[in-house]
Amino acid sequence: MPNTGFTRFHEAINSGDADVVAQAIDEVVTPGLIFHAPVPMGLSGPQALKLVWSTLLRAFPDIRVSTEDVITEGDKVVMRNTVTGTHLGEYRGMPPTGRQVRYNEIFVLRFEGERIAEVWGVVDLYSQLRQLGALPD
Repeated sequence: MPNTGFTRFHEAINSGDADVVAQAIDEVVTPGLIFHAPVPMGLSGPQALKLVWSTLLRAFPDIRVSTEDVITEGDKVVMRNTVTGTHLGEYRGMPPTGRQVRYNEIFVLRFEGERIAEVWGVVDLYSQLRQLGALPD
């Protein structure tokens, strides 16, 4: 079963409130978070994660992350998620389209105690951008 840090973070990201997400990040992410993904503006650690989520919440205010599978082993949690949302704000230079998106992602989180210390992720950006009309079908 995932730890309380995982549960707290998952509940926060589905709140739709950037302040709640930022507070949860402060509570459940280590200050030295290692984020194995391209992050905007050269940020790292918790600040990078906060920027990712504030960007997503501005673009998709109704974003929902539904966890389909969770696998835990040792200090790691692997999640397979389905993400849904409506494009109502600027995203990657695109003005709002009003289109709904549904895409998949897989994340591996490494914990130190109850706090997330390292993140790896694979997000189906191709599907997301295709649904927004930024890429051809």
